[in-house]
Amino acid sequence: MTEAILEPELPIIDPHHHLWDLRPMLPMFPEPRHRFIETLVDAAYYGFDHLHADVTSGHNIVATVFMECGAFYNGAYGDAKKPVGEVEYVNGVAAQSASGLYGDLRACAGIVGHADLLQGSAAGDVLDALLAAAPNRFKGIRHQGAWDADPEVLGPPFHAPPELYLDAMFREGFAEIGKRGLSFDAWILEPQIPDVIDLARVFPDTPICLDHCGTPLGMASYTGKLHERFDTWRHNIKELAQCENVVVKLGGLAMHNCAMPEEGPAAGASSEHLAALWRPYIETCIEAFGPNRAMFESNYPVDRWGATYPVLWNTFKRLTQGASPDEKAALYSGNAARFYRIEEVLA
Repeated sequence: MTEAILEPELPIIDPHHHLWDLRPMLPMFPEPRHRFIETLVDAAYYGFDHLHADVTSGHNIVATVFMECGAFYNGAYGDAKKPVGEVEYVNGVAAQSASGLYGDLRACAGIVGHADLLQGSAAGDVLDALLAAAPNRFKGIRHQGAWDADPEVLGPPFHAPPELYLDAMFREGFAEIGKRGLSFDAWILEPQIPDVIDLARVFPDTPICLDHCGTPLGMASYTGKLHERFDTWRHNIKELAQCENVVVKLGGLAMHNCAMPEEGPAAGASSEHLAALWRPYIETCIEAFGPNRAMFESNYPVDRWGATYPVLWNTFKRLTQGASPDEKAALYSGNAARFYRIEEVLA
């Protein structure tokens, strides 16, 4: 799908993308592969060159934030600290981008890594190692908690333990984040939003970002139930928005999990069509959190399932046609710069 770029001068910080090489892992997923795995195989290798090609495809992406995805772990550091390898790798990519050889783009200006918070207070040592690996770019962690009683929703490799964010040891580890002034990204599925609400209330001083609008579900046992579950999702989003330490990422809706669209990858849906599908979710989130606590995201390359990179951002821009210049500045760059503490990229 090729479209003219809307508002091509609008500065954007893409606050959520991955870098990975899944090729060595593919033999671990025997045929027939779960549909979620199939959506990743299309971009089994996604490195700096691929990211650079996407972010320079027409929209004015000035900087990005890398989001952990279990890539490039270094087993030589031991099981607890092997995620440090991912941050080291991404910090190198950030340095490559910052060299000036690739234009003004500041790719991976912020880095969100991973630490296993089920280690309890011992997770603090891992956080310190992550900070040491990228002292100017490491901003926080994500410990994904996505789980559902239906194993077909994500597939066994991606399911976290149930009620992870309510676990006492997890919360002991979570406390270490706030001690270091770091942030936390929460990826859960729509029925689990109450777990994030509870976490945010217990730790009101720790900045938390809800990824992917809370991941509405429209596949497996949730097929055809987006409309049926919308009111519950909206109620929980509004309840979560009462927690002032929480922000929301507007995106992730092009994942196959959401079935908006149902077919992919990059099924050829226009930005007009996607805007119609996503409008109820995006507008509800902005209304609940306000334009100063929400940020648009690409979630690339996962969201290649539903949209090419240019079409994805065109879709968002269609949804904010009525927003003021100040609101657009906040939603597309300012809020991400503030939350991830990379304000210098907008200077």
